[in-house]
Amino acid sequence: MTKKRIIISGPTGIGKTDLLVDLSNHLPLEVISMDSRQVYKYMDIGTAKPDPYQLMVVKHHMIDIIEPSEYFNAFLYQKQAKEVEKNIIARGKIPVYVGGTGLYIDALVKGFFEGVPRDENIRKELNKLNEQEPGILRKMLEEFDPEAASKIHPQDVKRTIRALEVYLKTGKKISELQNQSHTEDFVLIVLDTDREKLYERINFRAEKMIEHGLIEEVKELIKKYDKNIEAFKTIGYREIIDYLDGVYSLETAIHLIKRNTRHYARRQLIYLRRFKNAIRLDPLQKETKDKILEIISKTVNGEK
Repeated sequence: MTKKRIIISGPTGIGKTDLLVDLSNHLPLEVISMDSRQVYKYMDIGTAKPDPYQLMVVKHHMIDIIEPSEYFNAFLYQKQAKEVEKNIIARGKIPVYVGGTGLYIDALVKGFFEGVPRDENIRKELNKLNEQEPGILRKMLEEFDPEAASKIHPQDVKRTIRALEVYLKTGKKISELQNQSHTEDFVLIVLDTDREKLYERINFRAEKMIEHGLIEEVKELIKKYDKNIEAFKTIGYREIIDYLDGVYSLETAIHLIKRNTRHYARRQLIYLRRFKNAIRLDPLQKETKDKILEIISKTVNGEK
C-alpha cells in the first residue's frame, strides 16, 4: 500500500460525511476524522457528528475521544491519528483523513517539531498581558514572527500565545521550526461548490440542529461542565449559551450560528487555497464520486 496519505477536506457543510459513506460502498475505507470539535464526547448535534447509521456503514476514528473539559491540541491529534492509521492499514483497510480543521491538516502534512513543551508561566504572563492590553499579543507576533502571524487568524488567541511561547522560550520562530519539520507525502482532495449553494446548505443545517435538539444538548452539557470552558467557545455552542443566558433571543442565536458558520467556511476555503497541488472537485456534481474512487484506487496502488 502506498505511503501517501489520502486527505479529503473542504468547508463545513459541504457534505464530506455523506460522500465518504457513499465511497465506502465501493472501497474498504475507514475514516480518520480531522475535526477539532468532534473529538469531544457528548457534543454531537452542534459539531454535526456522523449519525448512528453513518457510523455503522463506515468506521470513524478520532471522534468522541476526550471530555469537553480536557486539553487537546494538534500535536496530540497527530500522534494519535498516526497510530490509528497504522492499525487501519494492518487490518487491510484504507485510511482516509476527512475534515476541515486546518491545524490538523498542517500537523499531518508538515509534521511537528518536538522539544518545545508548554510553559505555564509564560502562558500566564501572556494571558495577563492580553487582558491588560487587548490586541498587544497580535502586534508582538507580527513583530517577532510575521510569517506565523500571516497564518494565524487575528482572533485566534490560543495559537498566537503558542507561537509567542515558542519564540520567548527558544528565541526561534515557530514558522521556521515548522518549515524545518519533515513534510509528509499526501494526496489532498478539496471539496468546494458554488458559494450560494454552500451557504444554503449551511443555513439549512443550522436550522436542523435546532430541530434535532441542540438547545437540549447544550443545557445538558452546561449542567456537567463549566460553561466557560474552551470547548464551548465554538460555533453553535457559544450562541446557544448566550441565548440561555438571556443575552439575545433564539432567533438572533440562530442567525448568528448561520452567519458565523458561513464566515468559518470562508476562512477554511482561504486556508485550503495554499495547497496548489490539491485536486478540487464539486461534491454536487455526479461524476465527482467516480473521480474520487479512481484517485483513491490509484493512490493505494502507487499509481500517479
